[in-house]
Formats: sequence, structure tokens, C-alpha cells
Amino acid sequence: QVQLVEFGGGLVQAGGSLRLSCAANGSSFSINRINDMAWYRRAPGKERELVACITKGGSTNYADAVKGRFTISRDNAKNTVYLQMNKLKSEDTAVYYCNAIVTIFTATLNYWGQGTQVTVSS
Repeated sequence: QVQLVEFGGGLVQAGGSLRLSCAANGSSFSINRINDMAWYRRAPGKERELVACITKGGSTNYADAVKGRFTISRDNAKNTVYLQMNKLKSEDTAVYYCNAIVTIFTATLNYWGQGTQVTVSS
């Protein structure tokens, strides 16, 4: 089992910055098998969408809407993934969810955080 706990959401003005953190807790057996980690978001009335993802080795991928403004990073020693969000826009308003993929033998398990609200005022 892996529990994901997110921090850092809040209210910010357009053009501002926020940094989200997501810490993974659980048994060493599961924690050591976390592979990709990612941030998703769900805006009001919209489907959940991938914002950014990062492999265990540090390779990253971003949604076109956030390229050049958001940066995903991770600290494997702390089992934590971060999302630095700069130049925020009103359309970035959403609940942001942390995601971790754990591979145990042949099984792939998906874990989600509880979500953290990000509100950007224009």
C-alpha cells in the first residue's frame, strides 16, 4: 500500500506561482517499487487531465497547456514529487491530484492522492 499526501494548493493571482508537493508513504516494499509519478488536474466541468509526469530516472513530459510554465521534479530519497507552477492563469484553476505507479512483480498498481485545490484569480 502507498499513501500519497499533497501539500501546497491555495489561492493565487494570475501571473503568480505555487509549488505543490506530494509525499509517498507506506511500506518500504511498495515505496521502493514506485516508478512513474505524475500530477493530474480536474477543472470544474471537465475531465481529469495529465499535467506532467516524471520517471524514476527523471525523464519528464508535460501537457502542452503548461509547457514552459510548470516544472515537475522528484526527490527519490524523500519519496516526494513536486510541481512548480509559474505564470499561473485562470484556466489553471482545478483540483490537482498526485499519482504514483507501483510495479510489484507483474502487477501495476495506481495510487492517487486526495487532491489539492488550486484557484487562480484573474
